Amino acid sequence: MNVLMKEDLYELYLTGKSRKYKDVERDHTLREGFFRAVRIMTLVKDVAELRNYSYLHYEQLKHEWSGYSSIRLSNRFVHRLIFMETPEGLEVELIEINRTHYGNKH
Repeated sequence: MNVLMKEDLYELYLTGKSRKYKDVERDHTLREGFFRAVRIMTLVKDVAELRNYSYLHYEQLKHEWSGYSSIRLSNRFVHRLIFMETPEGLEVELIEINRTHYGNKH
């Protein structure tokens, strides 16, 4: 599957550093979870195959995030990778890493 990333996420993926996502850059578990999630997304043939990786907790979002989907970066944190699926279902545009999903209380 083709994965298109916004510049700040691409910077994080290439270098492991990001001005926007400092919390992910600094935490090994989150950083590795991000790399793993992107790797898996490039390997699957269809977005539906993300359901085969239960630890990603793939879901299509509702309400204010309607039209987007997400996967979890780590089971220890609420950080999720929010993305938009194209109508073909073969390209994913990564939107952002969001830590407020599910009403994070931190």
